[in-house]
Amino acid sequence: MKDKKTITLKTLNKSNVWDLQENDVFCLWNVAEKDADLKDNLRHYMDVVKSAFEVEIVKIDKPEIIKKYEQRGFRISTVKVEDGSKQKWAIKKRPIMRVTDLTYENIRHISAAKLVEVLDRNFGGGWDSLAQSIQDIILSGFDISTTTLPKDRLHKAGGMYEKKVEDGFEVLEIPKGTWMEAIFAKEKPEIEKPRYKSELEEEREVKTQEGNEEEEDMEEEDVPIKDTYNEEEEDDTFDDDKLTEESYRTTYETDPEDLSLEAEDVTEEDDEY
Repeated sequence: MKDKKTITLKTLNKSNVWDLQENDVFCLWNVAEKDADLKDNLRHYMDVVKSAFEVEIVKIDKPEIIKKYEQRGFRISTVKVEDGSKQKWAIKKRPIMRVTDLTYENIRHISAAKLVEVLDRNFGGGWDSLAQSIQDIILSGFDISTTTLPKDRLHKAGGMYEKKVEDGFEVLEIPKGTWMEAIFAKEKPEIEKPRYKSELEEEREVKTQEGNEEEEDMEEEDVPIKDTYNEEEEDDTFDDDKLTEESYRTTYETDPEDLSLEAEDVTEEDDEY
């Protein structure tokens, strides 16, 4: 598990918040009261805290009321809120009592012994009786294996039970008539990954990236340059082959009356001849 001393409100998220206890939350909040940047985001941090803690505002500040909160497992302290006023809060870590309390955020913040305790409190039909969604959550944080054998063979020397226990697995035994199902659980080693970014940090990074992309787009919007490299150069050389019928007529165009006179002359000459 991660060292809770390294957690601040800026790095707080719905996973590592499960490493904190009630007094840790009050300490982080007291730091936030002095940091203007943090004060602007108290609502976001409160949403994260509430994912792992029950938070109630103590509206009646009397000794008998405070005592009732403490009997229910709450810690009480006074904090500053967004408008600068002070409130008395009662905070208690959300218990993980049933399999339905397990989430992807908290599964790596409980031990194998605690998992077996939770399974024992909820079981009846064995591992296969769990909903697939619950199995997936458990498997994301624990190595799980099962075996079902007659009661007199389960603890046989050199058998699976003995080997699993020697390998550090916690075991839950579930009676099934004359048989016994054994569920073995062991925490998976946590692979070192880049620091988990809070939702607020991710939102800031997205906005910054969008701003940079807009600036790059503006820089690239230059006046378009016409590409004339591949265009054919105009050829002023006269080409007889390209002379069209229209050009031919324009070149030899004459007055219509002249043409008719010429035609008449030719006709007379032909007759005389």
